[in-house]
Amino acid sequence: MNIENQICRAVVAAVKELYGQDVPATMVQLQKTKATFEGHLTLVVFPFLKLSHKKPDETAQELGRYIAESCPAVAKYNVVGGFLNLVIAPAAWMGLLSDIDADEHFGHKKAGDGAPLVMIEYSSPNTNKPLHLGHVRNNLLGWSLAQIMEANGNKVVKTNIVNDRGIHICKSMLAWLKWGNGITPETAHKKGDHLIGDFYVEFDKHYKAECEQLKQQFTAAGMDAEKAEEKARNEAPLIREAHEMLVKWEQGDPQVRALWQQMNGWVYAGFDETYKALGVSFDKIYYESNTYLEGKKKVEEGLSKGIFFRKDDNSVWADLTKEGLDQKLLLRSDGTSVYMTQDIGTAEMRYHDFPIDKMIYVVGNEQNYHFQVLSILLDRLGFKWGKDLIHFSYGMVELPNGKMKSREGTVVDADDLIAQMTAEARRTSDELGKFNDMGEDEKQDIARIVGLGALKYFILKVDARKNMLFNPAESIDFNGNTGPFIQYTYARIRSIMRKASEQPQAGSNGPEDDYTPNEKEVALIQKMNEYGAAVKDAGENYNPAGIANYCYELTKEFNQFYHDYSILNAETPSTKRFRVLLARNVAKVIRNGMALLGIEVPERM
Repeated sequence: MNIENQICRAVVAAVKELYGQDVPATMVQLQKTKATFEGHLTLVVFPFLKLSHKKPDETAQELGRYIAESCPAVAKYNVVGGFLNLVIAPAAWMGLLSDIDADEHFGHKKAGDGAPLVMIEYSSPNTNKPLHLGHVRNNLLGWSLAQIMEANGNKVVKTNIVNDRGIHICKSMLAWLKWGNGITPETAHKKGDHLIGDFYVEFDKHYKAECEQLKQQFTAAGMDAEKAEEKARNEAPLIREAHEMLVKWEQGDPQVRALWQQMNGWVYAGFDETYKALGVSFDKIYYESNTYLEGKKKVEEGLSKGIFFRKDDNSVWADLTKEGLDQKLLLRSDGTSVYMTQDIGTAEMRYHDFPIDKMIYVVGNEQNYHFQVLSILLDRLGFKWGKDLIHFSYGMVELPNGKMKSREGTVVDADDLIAQMTAEARRTSDELGKFNDMGEDEKQDIARIVGLGALKYFILKVDARKNMLFNPAESIDFNGNTGPFIQYTYARIRSIMRKASEQPQAGSNGPEDDYTPNEKEVALIQKMNEYGAAVKDAGENYNPAGIANYCYELTKEFNQFYHDYSILNAETPSTKRFRVLLARNVAKVIRNGMALLGIEVPERM
């Protein structure tokens, strides 16, 4: 039983013995003792004052005496301002370290029979452009959240819904037909997603030119400038052709469908390369080209049950005014579906494929309203998890020079970013002399690990709800709250372990049972013991940043210890064995914590 649980049981027993009251364990609040006071854990006494009918200090003294006498984990206590500070016995810390050492996945829970099934949707790319920096944040958050939910004892299914149909797809298709001259990824020597993205930009360039020409015609005829601009956007020949192509696609036109399959195939091959480079994957991929038909069926079903209504122009809507919202379009007058319809269809397919207990959508905060509406509609349609679906809403990633725009070709491409981060890690490591004794293959692999680690950590350490400014140069720093700083500390510990293995007296076994750890050694054990709480909190609050910041705090704690105390040149063999054991487990917790973020840690740097 861990230290906190031992103390908790002692507190419950103390309240029963002293005040004749049964209290739940949840009433026991333990905090880390402030550095200015003696102690390791502090019991908040105030919840028990109604039971003791005594002043805070007197209640704390009574509880302290009972706990110190009955709980072997507590060596002594002191009371400050109604707070009960508990000093943990050295033997308890040694026992805790032994427990941490025995559990390869300390702090993680296994998913047993009957564990909740959590489905997490992330990525959700459009097949008209390559993945960019915004997608990178989405994928990293989704992957990390999946690892964290698993570590909290859930069964997890990672899914992706590919937006492979719609007007944006038709724009790229139309541009390729008009200006592509039969070009392919092979003849262009480009990844397929990059090639198709080029044609999306090409469409926008020609479309804007048409709009400007029409706008000038309309304003010359006396039309208001704002109305002229809107009319031009709707009546430009290119956008009309794109809409006609969308209708043909939904009608199953063989030529349109064949082109669509060919171009999407190019894009999927490109996506797969990027996902592999990022280290993310999926258990199940859904495609809107399949789900939108299911969505239309569910909308028609809702229409027949009076859940939705049809307007005179044949469009279908949901009335959400009772929920304080407006009316939401579900089917256009020409019968084509909208994103909401497709999400309903995807939910229907998932519900039949998996016995979902919780559904988490990892989607940017510009879609907050969309998921508020989707939750209401899925609940009306009878999905048991509809009302409680989780929209893991995250902020946008911005660059030092502003926001990204796909149509204008000003996005930061994910592939380029990965290559840039790897190159930057290689350059920095070369300059610092960290690669002097390595072969070229090892140098490149470590540069990849460090570059991607820097990218992932920089993005994941920020509260997901906030917009963030991504600065590649800052992320590569080997000092401070960065991925490379943590990776380098891990590699340093692994180097110590290799040297220790060459010294028999350092051994793999721990020190004698009566070893008394010093304050900084205790602080490290205590910090490692907080890992389980960090994992639990990250799962309950959907917060990968909590894991990132925990890893940083543990790394800082170790470096402060290592600055003051030698491991391999410790004063006695017993001390050396203890510190090797301590360092080995710090490395293990760092490795496991960083893995929850999808970050590799190198054995040497």
